[in-house]
Amino acid sequence: MITFRRIAFATLAAPLALSLAACGSEEAQTGEIAATEPVEEVAAPQGQAWTDVVTVTPEDGYLLGNPDAPIKVVEYASLTCPACAAFAGNGAEQLKEEYVSSGRVSFELRNQVHNGIDLVLAALVRCGEDQTFHPLSAEVWANLNELMNGAQANPQALQAAMELPEEQRFFAVAEAANLVDFFAARGLSVDQQRTCLANVDEVTAIAERSDTQSSELGIEGTPTFLVNGNKVDSNSWAGLEPVLQRAGAR
Repeated sequence: MITFRRIAFATLAAPLALSLAACGSEEAQTGEIAATEPVEEVAAPQGQAWTDVVTVTPEDGYLLGNPDAPIKVVEYASLTCPACAAFAGNGAEQLKEEYVSSGRVSFELRNQVHNGIDLVLAALVRCGEDQTFHPLSAEVWANLNELMNGAQANPQALQAAMELPEEQRFFAVAEAANLVDFFAARGLSVDQQRTCLANVDEVTAIAERSDTQSSELGIEGTPTFLVNGNKVDSNSWAGLEPVLQRAGAR
């Protein structure tokens, strides 16, 4: 089981290369996506759009769209993963606008934690209302180079943060990694961030769920997509969209 004490900051010592390869060790094993007849669109509740509806799932994923959609997309993603950032910039909006909005497809985002900064980011994107999780994650990926450069700029401060008592440690890491001002500019006050990151049980539970789910489902790299429980043999929108259409989203 992963705990914060075991997540090394040593991985942040070298500059982060923006590679589009999956962030992990192995290719995901794939399952068969059965071809089906086209699925009918499902109307959103009156006065709402499906792209505004967010449900937190038992797996602590943030599901966007119709929770009863017949085609369910799950993405395991790391907030420090360049390939995840690439999908966020070149696929996520198309998925939402063209498929989630129809009520036929839901999009659930789950965190796979790769390092200590990743864990703090995963806690911070959860710190506001449920509806801010997807937008804040998108902001992180859109600014990934800048954020990682800032996080790597002061390794001594990160090490000092790790020596603090646990209830102070996560916020100190966020400060040392220059994350506090970034999130404050996007609607999370400093006091909100401090309160969220002082909740040691909640923060470490994110890492523990990541470890457990990755082991149970064989998630070895990010982004990994599942469509109706089957892994997709692609980490890009070009590979994911045909699978959705085969599953009936056409």
